[in-house]
Amino acid sequence: MYESTRGNLSEQTASQAITLGMVPGGGLFVPSTFPALNWQDLQGLTYRDIAQHVMTPYLPEFSQDVLSDIVNVYADGTFDGPNPAPLISVGNFGVLELWHGPTAAFKDMALQVLPNLMKVSLSSVELNSDVLILVATSGDTGKAALEGFKNREGMHIVVFYPEGGVSAVQERQMTTTEGTNTHVVAVKGNFDECQAAVKRIFALDSLKAQLQEKNLIFSSANSINWGRLLPQVVYYYWAYLQAVEQGKVTPGSKMNVVVPTGNFGNLLAAYYAKRMGLPIGQIISASNKNNVLVDFFSTGVYQSQRAFFQTISPSMDILVSSNFERFLYEMSGRDAQKIRSWYDSSNQGMFTVDPDTLKQCQDTVYAGWSDEDETLETISRSYKAYQYVFDPHTAVGMKVYEDYLATTKDQTFTVIASTASPFKFSSNVLTALQGKQESLRDEWVALDDLTKLTGWKIPLGLQGLNNKPAKTVEVCEAEGIVEVLQRMFI
Repeated sequence: MYESTRGNLSEQTASQAITLGMVPGGGLFVPSTFPALNWQDLQGLTYRDIAQHVMTPYLPEFSQDVLSDIVNVYADGTFDGPNPAPLISVGNFGVLELWHGPTAAFKDMALQVLPNLMKVSLSSVELNSDVLILVATSGDTGKAALEGFKNREGMHIVVFYPEGGVSAVQERQMTTTEGTNTHVVAVKGNFDECQAAVKRIFALDSLKAQLQEKNLIFSSANSINWGRLLPQVVYYYWAYLQAVEQGKVTPGSKMNVVVPTGNFGNLLAAYYAKRMGLPIGQIISASNKNNVLVDFFSTGVYQSQRAFFQTISPSMDILVSSNFERFLYEMSGRDAQKIRSWYDSSNQGMFTVDPDTLKQCQDTVYAGWSDEDETLETISRSYKAYQYVFDPHTAVGMKVYEDYLATTKDQTFTVIASTASPFKFSSNVLTALQGKQESLRDEWVALDDLTKLTGWKIPLGLQGLNNKPAKTVEVCEAEGIVEVLQRMFI
Protein backbone atom coordinates (compact mmCIF):
# COMPACT_ATOMS: atom_id res chain seq x y z
CA MET A 1 0.00 0.00 0.00
CA TYR A 2 1.00 3.63 -0.48
CA GLU A 3 0.78 6.47 2.02
CA SER A 4 1.04 10.23 1.66
CA THR A 5 4.17 12.01 2.86
CA ARG A 6 1.85 14.53 4.50
CA GLY A 7 -0.54 12.05 6.10
CA ASN A 8 -3.49 13.70 4.38
CA LEU A 9 -4.95 10.70 2.50
CA SER A 10 -5.81 7.14 3.43
CA GLU A 11 -3.57 4.38 2.11
CA GLN A 12 -3.94 3.68 -1.60
CA THR A 13 -3.15 0.68 -3.77
CA ALA A 14 -0.30 0.80 -6.27
CA SER A 15 -2.80 1.28 -9.08
CA GLN A 16 -4.47 4.17 -7.28
CA ALA A 17 -1.12 5.84 -6.54
CA ILE A 18 0.04 5.51 -10.16
CA THR A 19 -3.28 6.72 -11.56
CA LEU A 20 -3.41 9.79 -9.31
CA GLY A 21 0.27 10.65 -9.85
CA MET A 22 0.49 12.86 -6.76
CA VAL A 23 -1.62 13.23 -3.64
CA PRO A 24 -4.51 15.56 -4.59
CA GLY A 25 -4.19 17.69 -1.45
CA GLY A 26 -0.41 17.98 -1.71
CA GLY A 27 2.22 15.41 -0.87
CA LEU A 28 3.67 12.37 -2.62
CA PHE A 29 2.94 8.66 -2.45
CA VAL A 30 5.53 6.41 -0.80
CA PRO A 31 5.40 2.64 -0.28
CA SER A 32 4.37 1.62 3.22
CA THR A 33 7.33 -0.77 3.42
CA PHE A 34 10.49 -1.54 1.47
CA PRO A 35 10.57 -5.26 0.65
CA ALA A 36 13.93 -7.00 0.98
CA LEU A 37 15.46 -8.32 -2.24
CA ASN A 38 18.75 -10.23 -2.22
CA TRP A 39 20.92 -9.25 -5.18
CA GLN A 40 22.37 -12.78 -5.28
CA ASP A 41 18.96 -14.13 -6.32
CA LEU A 42 19.20 -12.01 -9.47
CA GLN A 43 22.59 -13.21 -10.70
CA GLY A 44 22.57 -14.41 -14.29
CA LEU A 45 19.20 -12.83 -15.11
CA THR A 46 18.55 -10.40 -17.96
CA TYR A 47 17.66 -6.76 -17.30
CA ARG A 48 13.99 -7.36 -18.09
CA ASP A 49 13.80 -10.27 -15.61
CA ILE A 50 15.56 -8.25 -12.91
CA ALA A 51 13.06 -5.44 -13.53
CA GLN A 52 10.22 -7.89 -12.96
CA HIS A 53 11.76 -9.14 -9.70
CA VAL A 54 12.39 -5.63 -8.36
CA MET A 55 8.98 -4.26 -9.29
CA THR A 56 6.78 -7.25 -8.37
CA PRO A 57 6.52 -6.70 -4.57
CA TYR A 58 5.55 -3.05 -5.11
CA LEU A 59 2.74 -3.92 -7.55
CA PRO A 60 0.77 -6.69 -5.82
CA GLU A 61 -2.34 -6.33 -7.97
CA PHE A 62 -0.38 -6.74 -11.21
CA SER A 63 -0.30 -10.32 -12.48
CA GLN A 64 3.10 -11.77 -13.42
CA ASP A 65 1.99 -12.15 -17.03
CA VAL A 66 0.98 -8.49 -17.22
CA LEU A 67 4.16 -7.29 -15.56
CA SER A 68 6.23 -9.52 -17.84
CA ASP A 69 4.67 -7.81 -20.86
CA ILE A 70 5.34 -4.37 -19.36
CA VAL A 71 9.07 -4.95 -18.72
CA ASN A 72 9.57 -6.64 -22.09
CA VAL A 73 10.36 -3.15 -23.43
CA TYR A 74 13.89 -3.72 -22.13
CA ALA A 75 14.35 -6.65 -24.50
CA ASP A 76 12.26 -5.85 -27.59
CA GLY A 77 14.71 -3.56 -29.43
CA THR A 78 13.45 -0.29 -27.93
CA PHE A 79 16.87 0.17 -26.33
CA ASP A 80 20.12 0.20 -28.25
CA GLY A 81 21.61 -3.30 -27.93
CA PRO A 82 20.95 -6.21 -25.57
CA ASN A 83 22.16 -4.30 -22.49
CA PRO A 84 19.97 -1.23 -21.89
CA ALA A 85 22.29 0.16 -19.18
CA PRO A 86 25.92 -0.96 -19.64
CA LEU A 87 28.47 -0.38 -16.88
CA ILE A 88 31.57 1.01 -18.58
CA SER A 89 34.92 0.76 -16.84
CA VAL A 90 36.61 4.19 -16.84
CA GLY A 91 39.80 4.57 -14.83
CA ASN A 92 39.23 3.08 -11.38
CA PHE A 93 35.48 3.74 -11.40
CA GLY A 94 32.47 2.77 -13.47
CA VAL A 95 30.05 4.79 -15.58
CA LEU A 96 26.50 3.45 -15.77
CA GLU A 97 25.26 4.60 -19.18
CA LEU A 98 21.54 5.18 -18.77
CA TRP A 99 21.04 6.84 -22.15
CA HIS A 100 20.65 4.01 -24.64
CA GLY A 101 16.89 4.49 -25.06
CA PRO A 102 15.03 6.27 -27.85
CA THR A 103 15.62 9.81 -26.51
CA ALA A 104 19.26 9.37 -25.37
CA ALA A 105 18.54 10.25 -21.71
CA PHE A 106 18.10 8.24 -18.51
CA LYS A 107 14.41 9.14 -18.37
CA ASP A 108 13.74 6.46 -21.02
CA MET A 109 14.56 3.75 -18.48
CA ALA A 110 11.33 4.56 -16.66
CA LEU A 111 9.20 6.39 -19.20
CA GLN A 112 9.13 3.45 -21.60
CA VAL A 113 7.46 1.50 -18.78
CA LEU A 114 5.16 4.08 -17.18
CA PRO A 115 2.50 4.25 -19.94
CA ASN A 116 1.72 0.55 -19.60
CA LEU A 117 1.86 0.72 -15.81
CA MET A 118 -0.68 3.52 -16.04
CA LYS A 119 -2.87 1.68 -18.55
CA VAL A 120 -3.09 -1.37 -16.28
CA SER A 121 -3.63 0.84 -13.21
CA LEU A 122 -6.53 2.66 -14.87
CA SER A 123 -8.14 -0.65 -15.70
CA SER A 124 -7.54 -1.96 -12.18
CA VAL A 125 -9.28 0.99 -10.51
CA GLU A 126 -12.07 0.69 -13.10
CA LEU A 127 -11.79 4.25 -14.32
CA ASN A 128 -13.35 4.52 -17.74
CA SER A 129 -11.98 8.00 -18.31
CA ASP A 130 -9.23 9.11 -20.64
CA VAL A 131 -6.14 10.34 -18.81
CA LEU A 132 -4.50 13.73 -19.35
CA ILE A 133 -0.79 13.56 -18.51
CA LEU A 134 0.77 16.86 -17.47
CA VAL A 135 4.56 17.08 -17.48
CA ALA A 136 6.92 19.87 -16.47
CA THR A 137 10.39 19.34 -17.90
CA SER A 138 13.81 20.87 -17.46
CA GLY A 139 14.86 19.18 -20.69
CA ASP A 140 14.98 15.40 -20.85
CA THR A 141 11.74 14.22 -19.20
CA GLY A 142 9.65 16.01 -21.83
CA LYS A 143 10.81 14.09 -24.87
CA ALA A 144 11.02 10.79 -22.99
CA ALA A 145 7.43 11.20 -21.78
CA LEU A 146 6.18 12.26 -25.21
CA GLU A 147 7.89 9.27 -26.78
CA GLY A 148 6.43 6.89 -24.22
CA PHE A 149 2.85 8.17 -24.43
CA LYS A 150 2.54 9.09 -28.12
CA ASN A 151 -0.42 7.49 -29.91
CA ARG A 152 -1.55 5.69 -26.73
CA GLU A 153 -5.27 5.14 -26.88
CA GLY A 154 -7.17 6.92 -24.11
CA MET A 155 -4.15 9.04 -23.13
CA HIS A 156 -3.24 12.66 -23.90
CA ILE A 157 0.00 14.34 -22.88
CA VAL A 158 0.97 18.00 -22.55
CA VAL A 159 4.60 18.88 -21.85
CA PHE A 160 5.53 22.29 -20.44
CA TYR A 161 9.13 23.49 -20.61
CA PRO A 162 10.84 26.78 -19.71
CA GLU A 163 11.18 28.94 -22.81
CA GLY A 164 14.89 29.28 -23.60
CA GLY A 165 15.77 27.00 -20.69
CA VAL A 166 16.54 23.78 -22.58
CA SER A 167 19.17 22.94 -25.18
CA ALA A 168 18.39 23.30 -28.89
CA VAL A 169 18.51 19.53 -29.30
CA GLN A 170 16.19 18.95 -26.32
CA GLU A 171 13.69 21.48 -27.68
CA ARG A 172 13.82 20.01 -31.18
CA GLN A 173 13.33 16.51 -29.79
CA MET A 174 10.11 17.63 -28.13
CA THR A 175 8.70 19.65 -31.00
CA THR A 176 9.28 16.89 -33.56
CA THR A 177 7.48 14.19 -31.58
CA GLU A 178 4.82 12.47 -33.63
CA GLY A 179 1.39 11.50 -32.32
CA THR A 180 -2.00 13.17 -32.41
CA ASN A 181 -2.22 13.03 -28.60
CA THR A 182 1.01 14.97 -27.87
CA HIS A 183 1.25 18.70 -27.11
CA VAL A 184 4.20 20.95 -26.26
CA VAL A 185 3.98 24.35 -24.52
CA ALA A 186 6.81 26.79 -23.73
CA VAL A 187 6.37 28.63 -20.43
CA LYS A 188 7.95 32.01 -19.82
CA GLY A 189 10.19 31.75 -16.75
CA ASN A 190 12.46 29.10 -15.29
CA PHE A 191 11.79 25.42 -14.61
CA ASP A 192 10.79 25.90 -10.97
CA GLU A 193 8.09 28.38 -12.00
CA CYS A 194 6.96 26.00 -14.71
CA GLN A 195 6.87 23.02 -12.34
CA ALA A 196 5.07 24.95 -9.59
CA ALA A 197 2.39 26.07 -12.04
CA VAL A 198 1.81 22.51 -13.24
CA LYS A 199 1.62 21.20 -9.66
CA ARG A 200 -1.01 23.82 -8.83
CA ILE A 201 -3.15 22.47 -11.66
CA PHE A 202 -3.53 19.14 -9.84
CA ALA A 203 -5.27 20.91 -6.94
CA LEU A 204 -7.69 22.97 -9.09
CA ASP A 205 -11.07 21.39 -8.40
CA SER A 206 -12.89 23.67 -10.85
CA LEU A 207 -10.64 22.63 -13.75
CA LYS A 208 -10.83 18.97 -12.73
CA ALA A 209 -14.62 19.20 -12.78
CA GLN A 210 -14.56 20.76 -16.26
CA LEU A 211 -12.31 17.99 -17.52
CA GLN A 212 -14.41 15.26 -15.92
CA GLU A 213 -17.32 16.49 -18.00
CA LYS A 214 -15.10 15.68 -21.00
CA ASN A 215 -14.29 12.26 -19.46
CA LEU A 216 -10.70 13.30 -18.63
CA ILE A 217 -8.70 12.88 -15.41
CA PHE A 218 -5.25 14.24 -14.53
CA SER A 219 -2.09 12.28 -13.93
CA SER A 220 1.64 12.95 -14.13
CA ALA A 221 4.67 11.42 -15.82
CA ASN A 222 7.16 13.36 -13.70
CA SER A 223 9.03 11.48 -11.00
CA ILE A 224 6.41 12.66 -8.53
CA ASN A 225 4.51 9.63 -9.95
CA TRP A 226 5.52 6.40 -8.19
CA GLY A 227 5.20 4.55 -11.51
CA ARG A 228 8.00 6.73 -12.85
CA LEU A 229 10.25 6.29 -9.83
CA LEU A 230 9.94 2.53 -9.30
CA PRO A 231 11.62 1.42 -12.59
CA GLN A 232 14.62 3.59 -11.69
CA VAL A 233 15.39 1.37 -8.68
CA VAL A 234 16.09 -1.48 -11.10
CA TYR A 235 19.24 -0.09 -12.67
CA TYR A 236 21.10 0.19 -9.38
CA TYR A 237 20.69 -3.57 -8.91
CA TRP A 238 21.84 -3.99 -12.50
CA ALA A 239 24.89 -1.78 -11.86
CA TYR A 240 25.88 -3.83 -8.83
CA LEU A 241 25.45 -7.15 -10.64
CA GLN A 242 27.62 -5.90 -13.52
CA ALA A 243 30.26 -4.62 -11.08
CA VAL A 244 30.42 -8.06 -9.44
CA GLU A 245 30.52 -9.81 -12.82
CA GLN A 246 33.33 -7.53 -14.01
CA GLY A 247 35.34 -8.22 -10.86
CA LYS A 248 35.14 -4.60 -9.71
CA VAL A 249 33.29 -5.47 -6.50
CA THR A 250 33.83 -8.50 -4.26
CA PRO A 251 30.41 -10.18 -3.90
CA GLY A 252 28.66 -8.65 -0.92
CA SER A 253 31.04 -5.69 -0.66
CA LYS A 254 29.67 -2.18 -0.92
CA MET A 255 29.55 -0.01 -4.03
CA ASN A 256 29.28 3.78 -3.93
CA VAL A 257 27.07 5.68 -6.36
CA VAL A 258 27.32 9.25 -7.68
CA VAL A 259 24.12 10.79 -9.01
CA PRO A 260 23.87 14.12 -10.87
CA THR A 261 20.60 15.41 -9.53
CA GLY A 262 17.99 18.12 -9.94
CA ASN A 263 14.61 16.79 -8.91
CA PHE A 264 16.23 14.11 -6.69
CA GLY A 265 14.30 11.15 -8.14
CA ASN A 266 17.34 9.38 -9.59
CA LEU A 267 19.16 9.66 -6.28
CA LEU A 268 16.10 8.60 -4.31
CA ALA A 269 15.90 5.43 -6.40
CA ALA A 270 19.45 4.57 -5.28
CA TYR A 271 18.45 5.14 -1.66
CA TYR A 272 15.40 2.89 -2.08
CA ALA A 273 17.61 0.15 -3.57
CA LYS A 274 19.85 0.46 -0.51
CA ARG A 275 16.79 0.18 1.76
CA MET A 276 15.87 -3.04 -0.06
CA GLY A 277 19.24 -4.53 0.86
CA LEU A 278 21.47 -3.71 -2.10
CA PRO A 279 25.06 -3.23 -0.80
CA ILE A 280 25.33 0.48 -1.59
CA GLY A 281 27.79 2.40 0.55
CA GLN A 282 28.00 6.17 0.11
CA ILE A 283 25.39 7.92 -2.00
CA ILE A 284 26.91 11.07 -3.51
CA SER A 285 24.64 13.88 -4.70
CA ALA A 286 26.07 16.12 -7.42
CA SER A 287 24.60 19.56 -8.16
CA ASN A 288 25.47 22.33 -10.58
CA LYS A 289 25.54 26.03 -9.71
CA ASN A 290 21.91 25.74 -8.56
CA ASN A 291 23.29 24.13 -5.41
CA VAL A 292 20.32 24.41 -3.04
CA LEU A 293 20.75 20.78 -1.99
CA VAL A 294 24.43 21.21 -1.11
CA ASP A 295 23.56 24.11 1.17
CA PHE A 296 20.81 22.06 2.78
CA PHE A 297 23.09 19.11 3.59
CA SER A 298 25.54 21.57 5.13
CA THR A 299 23.11 23.67 7.18
CA GLY A 300 19.73 21.93 7.39
CA VAL A 301 18.13 24.98 5.79
CA TYR A 302 16.28 24.52 2.48
CA GLN A 303 16.07 27.90 0.74
CA SER A 304 14.61 27.79 -2.76
CA GLN A 305 13.93 31.52 -2.94
CA ARG A 306 17.37 32.39 -4.25
CA ALA A 307 19.19 33.28 -7.46
CA PHE A 308 18.40 30.89 -10.30
CA PHE A 309 21.17 30.12 -12.78
CA GLN A 310 20.71 28.94 -16.35
CA THR A 311 23.64 26.58 -16.89
CA ILE A 312 25.20 24.23 -19.44
CA SER A 313 23.58 21.34 -17.54
CA PRO A 314 19.96 22.50 -17.95
CA SER A 315 18.24 19.34 -16.70
CA MET A 316 19.69 20.15 -13.27
CA ASP A 317 18.62 23.80 -13.26
CA ILE A 318 16.16 23.20 -10.44
CA LEU A 319 15.78 24.80 -7.02
CA VAL A 320 12.62 22.99 -5.90
CA SER A 321 13.54 19.30 -5.89
CA SER A 322 10.20 17.51 -5.82
CA ASN A 323 11.42 14.13 -4.63
CA PHE A 324 13.34 15.63 -1.73
CA GLU A 325 10.05 15.53 0.15
CA ARG A 326 10.05 11.73 -0.07
CA PHE A 327 13.64 11.65 1.17
CA LEU A 328 12.89 13.90 4.14
CA TYR A 329 9.91 11.71 4.98
CA GLU A 330 12.28 8.78 5.50
CA MET A 331 15.00 10.84 7.21
CA SER A 332 12.50 12.24 9.73
CA GLY A 333 11.27 8.77 10.69
CA ARG A 334 8.19 9.09 8.47
CA ASP A 335 6.88 12.06 10.44
CA ALA A 336 4.06 13.41 8.25
CA GLN A 337 3.45 16.29 10.64
CA LYS A 338 7.00 17.54 10.15
CA ILE A 339 6.69 17.24 6.38
CA ARG A 340 3.44 19.22 6.45
CA SER A 341 5.03 21.98 8.51
CA TRP A 342 8.15 22.19 6.31
CA TYR A 343 6.20 22.21 3.06
CA ASP A 344 3.49 24.60 4.26
CA SER A 345 3.04 27.24 1.55
CA SER A 346 3.36 30.00 4.14
CA ASN A 347 7.07 29.12 4.43
CA GLN A 348 7.56 30.47 0.90
CA GLY A 349 10.09 27.82 -0.07
CA MET A 350 12.27 28.04 3.03
CA PHE A 351 12.39 25.69 6.00
CA THR A 352 14.85 24.36 8.56
CA VAL A 353 14.81 20.72 9.65
CA ASP A 354 15.48 19.55 13.19
CA PRO A 355 19.02 18.42 14.17
CA ASP A 356 18.15 14.69 14.27
CA THR A 357 16.74 14.78 10.74
CA LEU A 358 19.74 16.74 9.46
CA LYS A 359 22.17 14.22 10.97
CA GLN A 360 20.26 11.38 9.34
CA CYS A 361 20.46 13.22 5.99
CA GLN A 362 24.19 13.84 6.36
CA ASP A 363 24.82 10.21 7.33
CA THR A 364 22.97 9.05 4.22
CA VAL A 365 24.15 11.42 1.47
CA TYR A 366 27.35 13.31 0.67
CA ALA A 367 26.59 16.44 -1.38
CA GLY A 368 28.83 18.54 -3.61
CA TRP A 369 28.61 20.80 -6.63
CA SER A 370 30.50 21.98 -9.70
CA ASP A 371 30.45 25.38 -11.37
CA GLU A 372 30.41 25.97 -15.13
CA ASP A 373 34.17 26.29 -15.64
CA GLU A 374 34.85 23.21 -13.52
CA THR A 375 32.30 21.21 -15.51
CA LEU A 376 33.84 22.15 -18.87
CA GLU A 377 37.31 21.48 -17.53
CA THR A 378 36.19 18.06 -16.26
CA ILE A 379 34.84 17.11 -19.70
CA SER A 380 38.18 18.07 -21.28
CA ARG A 381 40.42 16.47 -18.66
CA SER A 382 38.40 13.24 -18.53
CA TYR A 383 38.51 12.86 -22.30
CA LYS A 384 42.29 13.29 -22.32
CA ALA A 385 42.74 10.87 -19.42
CA TYR A 386 40.22 8.16 -20.34
CA GLN A 387 39.08 8.84 -23.95
CA TYR A 388 35.59 8.97 -22.48
CA VAL A 389 33.11 11.74 -23.31
CA PHE A 390 30.94 13.08 -20.49
CA ASP A 391 27.86 15.19 -21.10
CA PRO A 392 27.64 18.36 -18.94
CA HIS A 393 25.43 16.62 -16.33
CA THR A 394 27.53 13.50 -15.85
CA ALA A 395 30.62 15.73 -15.79
CA VAL A 396 29.14 17.46 -12.73
CA GLY A 397 28.96 14.03 -11.14
CA MET A 398 32.56 13.30 -12.09
CA LYS A 399 33.84 16.56 -10.57
CA VAL A 400 31.95 16.00 -7.32
CA TYR A 401 33.29 12.43 -7.18
CA GLU A 402 36.84 13.76 -7.54
CA ASP A 403 36.18 16.22 -4.71
CA TYR A 404 34.74 13.40 -2.57
CA LEU A 405 37.83 11.26 -3.20
CA ALA A 406 40.16 14.11 -2.30
CA THR A 407 38.23 14.75 0.91
CA THR A 408 37.63 11.19 2.12
CA LYS A 409 40.27 9.01 0.39
CA ASP A 410 37.45 6.42 0.12
CA GLN A 411 38.65 3.74 -2.32
CA THR A 412 35.31 1.91 -2.51
CA PHE A 413 34.44 1.08 -6.12
CA THR A 414 32.15 3.84 -7.34
CA VAL A 415 29.59 4.03 -10.12
CA ILE A 416 28.66 7.38 -11.68
CA ALA A 417 25.14 7.46 -13.11
CA SER A 418 25.51 8.89 -16.62
CA THR A 419 22.24 10.63 -17.32
CA ALA A 420 22.46 11.72 -20.96
CA SER A 421 24.39 11.23 -24.17
CA PRO A 422 27.01 13.94 -24.78
CA PHE A 423 25.40 14.47 -28.20
CA LYS A 424 22.38 16.10 -26.57
CA PHE A 425 24.73 18.93 -25.57
CA SER A 426 27.29 18.69 -28.35
CA SER A 427 28.06 22.42 -28.59
CA ASN A 428 29.10 22.70 -24.96
CA VAL A 429 30.96 19.39 -25.07
CA LEU A 430 32.90 20.60 -28.13
CA THR A 431 33.65 23.87 -26.38
CA ALA A 432 35.15 21.84 -23.53
CA LEU A 433 37.13 19.53 -25.82
CA GLN A 434 38.38 22.15 -28.27
CA GLY A 435 38.64 25.19 -26.03
CA LYS A 436 36.79 27.36 -28.53
CA GLN A 437 33.19 28.20 -29.26
CA GLU A 438 32.81 28.19 -33.05
CA SER A 439 30.55 25.17 -32.77
CA LEU A 440 28.01 27.16 -30.76
CA ARG A 441 26.82 28.77 -34.02
CA ASP A 442 24.97 25.66 -35.17
CA GLU A 443 23.85 22.82 -32.91
CA TRP A 444 23.37 20.47 -35.86
CA VAL A 445 26.85 21.01 -37.24
CA ALA A 446 28.11 20.41 -33.69
CA LEU A 447 26.58 16.92 -33.69
CA ASP A 448 28.62 15.98 -36.74
CA ASP A 449 31.74 17.72 -35.42
CA LEU A 450 31.55 15.79 -32.15
CA THR A 451 31.31 12.42 -33.89
CA LYS A 452 34.25 13.33 -36.15
CA LEU A 453 36.34 14.39 -33.17
CA THR A 454 35.60 11.45 -30.87
CA GLY A 455 34.56 8.61 -33.17
CA TRP A 456 31.41 8.14 -31.04
CA LYS A 457 28.19 7.55 -32.98
CA ILE A 458 25.30 9.99 -32.89
CA PRO A 459 22.38 8.23 -31.13
CA LEU A 460 19.67 7.15 -33.53
CA GLY A 461 17.06 9.35 -31.87
CA LEU A 462 19.13 12.47 -32.54
CA GLN A 463 19.91 11.77 -36.18
CA GLY A 464 18.13 13.98 -38.72
CA LEU A 465 16.28 15.96 -36.04
CA ASN A 466 16.78 19.28 -37.79
CA ASN A 467 15.04 17.97 -40.94
CA LYS A 468 11.92 16.63 -39.20
CA PRO A 469 8.69 18.66 -39.27
CA ALA A 470 8.13 20.42 -35.95
CA LYS A 471 4.91 21.14 -34.08
CA THR A 472 3.88 24.72 -33.48
CA VAL A 473 4.78 25.55 -29.90
CA GLU A 474 2.36 27.62 -27.87
CA VAL A 475 4.02 30.11 -25.52
CA CYS A 476 2.35 31.26 -22.31
CA GLU A 477 3.00 32.75 -18.90
CA ALA A 478 2.95 30.34 -15.94
CA GLU A 479 -0.42 31.81 -14.93
CA GLY A 480 -1.78 31.07 -18.40
CA ILE A 481 -1.43 27.27 -18.28
CA VAL A 482 -5.04 26.78 -17.16
CA GLU A 483 -6.29 28.78 -20.12
CA VAL A 484 -4.10 26.73 -22.49
CA LEU A 485 -5.52 23.48 -21.16
CA GLN A 486 -9.08 24.78 -21.37
CA ARG A 487 -8.51 25.76 -24.98
CA MET A 488 -7.05 22.36 -25.84
CA PHE A 489 -9.50 20.07 -24.07
CA ILE A 490 -12.68 21.86 -22.95
